[in-house]
Amino acid sequence: DLYDENRIPLGKTAERYGHKEPGEYRTVVHVCIFAPDGRMLVQQRTSCKVIWPDRWDVSAAGGVDAGEDSRMAAERECREELGYPLDLTGVRATLSVNFPQGFDDFFLVERDVDLKALKLQPEEVAQVRWVTLEEAEAMAAERDDLTQYIDLFGIHPKYGVSGRKIASVTYCPQPYDRRVPLYELAHTM
Repeated sequence: DLYDENRIPLGKTAERYGHKEPGEYRTVVHVCIFAPDGRMLVQQRTSCKVIWPDRWDVSAAGGVDAGEDSRMAAERECREELGYPLDLTGVRATLSVNFPQGFDDFFLVERDVDLKALKLQPEEVAQVRWVTLEEAEAMAAERDDLTQYIDLFGIHPKYGVSGRKIASVTYCPQPYDRRVPLYELAHTM
């Protein structure tokens, strides 16, 4: 489904990477599953992926299909990529970010997931693991994996209440310094 800049449905659809007219936007979702101890479940994308092959990514992500809302898409992506039946009944996106082609809804949830019980989608996901904030920062420093998602740890209660400032994710349409907290950046927009 396509939307206008105010996220009002246009009554039109388009392929994910298909041509869109100016003023036509799509929606994507990212799911960040945190364990009760604050670690985030991350997946390594397969080498055959066109975008970010072999890179580490959040728990699950993808485009919203025609007729779906963000919640339905987040649940579907978890089922498809991880074989995990995520139930988001009554859960709204934790964070919505505008990016040049549309809207990105982030669902940050806490679940106690047994990695051995997951059924990974072989054409999408090579492996999964739990990472701490420090491990995610090390992965970002080593090869830029997870860089744009580090700040999501700041939204999780384990880290957000610790006094760590929450900076913006990288889908900001203008240049910015990621060390500037989102709440300060919002006052300059």
